[in-house]
Parts: sequence; structure tokens; C-alpha cells
Amino acid sequence: MIETLATMAKWAPLILSGFLFNLLVSLLAMALGTMMGTALGLAQVSLSAALRRLAWAITQFFRNAPWLVLLFYCMLLLPFEMPIGQAIVPLPAWLKATFGLSLAVMANVSELVRGAVLSIPSGQWESSEALAFSRRQTLWMIILPQCVKRMLPPWMNLYAILVVGTALASIVGVNEAMTLTGDVLAAESRTELLVPMYLYLLLWFFAYCYPIARATVALERRFQVR
Repeated sequence: MIETLATMAKWAPLILSGFLFNLLVSLLAMALGTMMGTALGLAQVSLSAALRRLAWAITQFFRNAPWLVLLFYCMLLLPFEMPIGQAIVPLPAWLKATFGLSLAVMANVSELVRGAVLSIPSGQWESSEALAFSRRQTLWMIILPQCVKRMLPPWMNLYAILVVGTALASIVGVNEAMTLTGDVLAAESRTELLVPMYLYLLLWFFAYCYPIARATVALERRFQVR
């Protein structure tokens, strides 16, 4: 038992660094996916029927695609390097995995935005028209600020799911926490470390995601429409 704890303590900083890398991937994927998803969600409520149908199709495609399949496609289809001007910029595996995860986030955020905009009473639009606001002004100055409160709890829940989903990146060759834990087990070649090592990693995910889940519940109660 003491020897197992000593071994875990030796490798704990390495596994923690891998977990922090998971968090970096999740933050980048969430930021990129939120930006793309917001634009796609607004396109779903556009006055243009063609744009609405296209945005709906893109949303449904990526929303119902398995995350692991999206990761594999991004790893296989995206180039290893990209020319930008006179420079050749490499695209590492973790960056391609981040983009793959952001596609899933994009589709879910698109639905959040669409649902939030449609949940605003139509009287808000009518009042804005009476005050000579353009549709764009109404959307950005009146509708979207009200949507933020409605979207925040499910957006946070989506982020917690994304953090857990970053472990899928280990399957496509990204050196994150799951990969490093497997490397540690291979280096030690001790079967008794299997459960403690993965439990240690699980506790890090739990310690990060559980407060987000509790905050989501609190915000849902605070912002619920009465």
C-alpha cells in the first residue's frame, strides 16, 4: 500500500499536467465552438428561408455526429501543416482535436441560441419595431442580452460535458491525461496501479466538473422564468 502511494505521488505531477492540458483543450474548443455556434444559431432565426434551412442542416449534422467520429475526420482530413504567407505553420494533433471538439460544441450552442431567441416573447420584437429599431439593433441590444441568462446554465452544462469528452483525444494520439496515465502504467508494469491511477485521474475530472454542475443548478433556479 505504501509503495503504491509512493509511486502515485511520484507520477502525480505528470498526470496533473496532462489534466491541465485537457482543460486548455476544453477552453479553446468551447470558445471557438461558442463563436461559431452563436453565428449558426442566429442564422437559424434569419429572415432568409434558404439561410435558415442551411443553418438547420449544418446544426443537425454536427449535433448528431459522434464526437469520436468528428475527431477522426479532423485528424485525417486536416493537413499536418498550413502555409500562411511565406511561413509554414504546423498543425499539431491537439489543435486538430480541439477543432473537432469545437464542431460538436458549435452545433449544441447553435440550438441553445435558436431556442433562447425564440423563447423571447414576440411583444419584445413588436415594441422594438414601434420604436424604429432595426432588426439588427433589436437582436443585439434587446433580444440577445435577455437570452444570455437563459443560455448560461445549459452552456455551462455543455462545457462540463466537453471537459469529460476531451479524454476522447487520447484515442487519436493526443498526449493528454488519459494518454499519460497509460504511459505511466506501461512504464511501471504493475497491474495493482491500474485502478489507483485511473481513480486519481477521475478525481481530478470530478473535482473540476462537479462545482460547475452545482453552479448550473443554482443558476437554473435563479434565472427560471416564473
